[in-house]
Amino acid sequence: MPIRRKTIKRLVEDILTTAKISEPPIPVERTAKDLRLLVRYEPFQGELSGCLIRQGDGATVGINSLHHENRQRFTLAHEIGHYLLHKGEEVIVDRGFRVNLRDAEAGKAENPEEIEANYFAAELLMPERLLLNDLKGREFDIDIENDELIRELAKRYRVSTQALTHRLVNLGFIISQ
Repeated sequence: MPIRRKTIKRLVEDILTTAKISEPPIPVERTAKDLRLLVRYEPFQGELSGCLIRQGDGATVGINSLHHENRQRFTLAHEIGHYLLHKGEEVIVDRGFRVNLRDAEAGKAENPEEIEANYFAAELLMPERLLLNDLKGREFDIDIENDELIRELAKRYRVSTQALTHRLVNLGFIISQ
């Protein structure tokens, strides 16, 4: 399955336009609420970052409350991506519902659905047009070793420096070595 980058970009742009969001940080909890997702923060054991449980027309997102706030935001955006892009897998407990889990496997870039959900999360939390606006006039400052700029932007977008660096590399703003 090829990654649907254009579809994801359009979907995120529609979300941002509808919600009249024009500057960071993106209110990801409000986005979830606008989509009628119930968000619950619970202390999960192990590497589980989050999960999406579909029940009928609704869904609940579980977020690991033990993780850093920036990781929680990314996980929520990732689960919103699953909600909008993927049907999930059937799991039988007391009754049938569909679930997507975000764990250590999600970040390995092997499963196409996980790649899409990660791309969606990066696009939602760090929209290209907002990054371009923030980087205007600073083109010569953009360098993987410019820790100050990366920390400043990561703080502004409320994401990890790792996520921001990865995003800047993927957008071609930084050449990876």
